[in-house]
Amino acid sequence: MRCRKRHDNHHGNLDRWLLTYADMITLLMAFFVMMYSMSVLNVSKFREAAISIRSGFGGNVPGQGKGVMGANGQFSAKPTPLQGDTAGVAWKVLKPLVNYIEEASKDSSLQIGEDNRGIVITMRSDQMLFGPGSSEIKAAAFPVLDHIADTLRQTDNLVQVEGHTCDLPPRNSEYESNWELSTARATNVLRYLVEQCNLPADRFGAAGYGSVRPVVPNDTEAARRRNRRVEIVILRPGVLPGTKPTFEPRPITDPLVPTIQRRTD
Repeated sequence: MRCRKRHDNHHGNLDRWLLTYADMITLLMAFFVMMYSMSVLNVSKFREAAISIRSGFGGNVPGQGKGVMGANGQFSAKPTPLQGDTAGVAWKVLKPLVNYIEEASKDSSLQIGEDNRGIVITMRSDQMLFGPGSSEIKAAAFPVLDHIADTLRQTDNLVQVEGHTCDLPPRNSEYESNWELSTARATNVLRYLVEQCNLPADRFGAAGYGSVRPVVPNDTEAARRRNRRVEIVILRPGVLPGTKPTFEPRPITDPLVPTIQRRTD
């Protein structure tokens, strides 16, 4: 009985090569499947996957989607569109407005950019929106506000409308201070977007900052014209209304352009 048992074990050891052979065949099959998949690679799908993976490992990558960490550093369960986004707004939604503003604004009276708060649409009060000391919106500004409303309609981000003035007191105006004037201007823009463009009121807020948040020092008339403005801010997810900007809005670029190329452009 002992000899027979030893013989059976010896025969079993001879068959162990089959396990290694089976592993090798399985790996070769997986390798050739991978090679075939790479030979028919869909470049656009690969780029989308690469953006998703890169942003997932690095948190928020400006203009290239969002990982598991939101803009405020907290976990965000809301997925980001794979085609890329800017400050929490899908690029395919934002692009038509960016193109419109770049074509329509020849004198810098209308600008769009991105800062720590989100997407910032800046409209100069003197040249586009209001007369001196007035909060009544000029008729020429309605088409611009309509284009902005078309973009806002395609998002669910919160929107903050902010009024700003220079440091000079209102002249020939029904408003006694820049606080009142800036608040009335922001409120009237908000009312147009909500009441005339039928946007949901619960997404909007208005604030007037008077002259306390200038973009440049009020030392020349040209600088004061820059400071007299209304900003429509499409807030990043997780950013609270009233958040103070920490840097001047920077230009918006296509998020599908590689990061290195965008830095060298």
